[in-house]
Amino acid sequence: MLRSPAVSRPAWINLIAGSGPDRKSPVEIFATAASVLTHSPYARVSGLRGGRFERWTDGVGSIRADCRAFARYWHENNEAVLADPDGGPVWVVLGDSTAQGIGASGPDGGYVGQSLRQLEARTGERWRILNLSVSGSLIRDVLGEQLPALEALPMKPGLVTCGIGANDILFSAPAKLFSDLRVLLDAVPEGTVMLDLPVPKGFWWIVGMCSVPYISRINRVIHAVADERKLLVAEVSIQFRPPWAGKFSVDSFHPSQDGYRDWARALLAVLPAGGHGPCPPVGTVAVPAT
Repeated sequence: MLRSPAVSRPAWINLIAGSGPDRKSPVEIFATAASVLTHSPYARVSGLRGGRFERWTDGVGSIRADCRAFARYWHENNEAVLADPDGGPVWVVLGDSTAQGIGASGPDGGYVGQSLRQLEARTGERWRILNLSVSGSLIRDVLGEQLPALEALPMKPGLVTCGIGANDILFSAPAKLFSDLRVLLDAVPEGTVMLDLPVPKGFWWIVGMCSVPYISRINRVIHAVADERKLLVAEVSIQFRPPWAGKFSVDSFHPSQDGYRDWARALLAVLPAGGHGPCPPVGTVAVPAT
């Protein structure tokens, strides 16, 4: 596996968020800590127990259980695809929990599953998914783990997509986030379709309002660097917009199945008519050291 100090995870992040399949997003970390408070002996007196705050922490807990179940689903799916390298065209998915479909009623209810059904209807081909994403991933996890896994595949993918960066907003300083993002955009294979980040305008109250300028700046970098490499960008920021009713899951962070419909629309809008994007031969994906 290729790795450099620029893309490895600091120990403090693994200590807080966990590693591998057990990684937690910033929202999961906060909700886990908050659930201790809502289930304490003082919660009923304070009004926290049984209220909206407890329902939210419990919702995050249920989503956390889905992370494990969805990861198992995609692992078994990937094993089946790898066991038949000469089957139909392969779509390789890179990213975080949104690529896993977290927030939907099932793993195939996310933007990947919804896009797959429409992609097959559009092309008349039986596409297969190799989902290399991991919930809680940062940009550096895609660089250090997912891209090397893509490079090692025994087949040439017909499509590669990558949606990442939301977790970096709370785990990485701005300078580090933008540095990692530029390295990623330089490292992904030719023809990769990038997803930009959703802009939570009018959602998450004050936090949402404060985050809009920063996320918009991240999206400008994604579009600018992708344009330099002639990479396509699925504009989730445009398609996933208000009104928000019904578009978020019970943790008020991940999209719901209805919300992922907007994400799928953004992705399908930029895919070539045949679904296939230009991808390099196996073994040409490299993670540059910095």
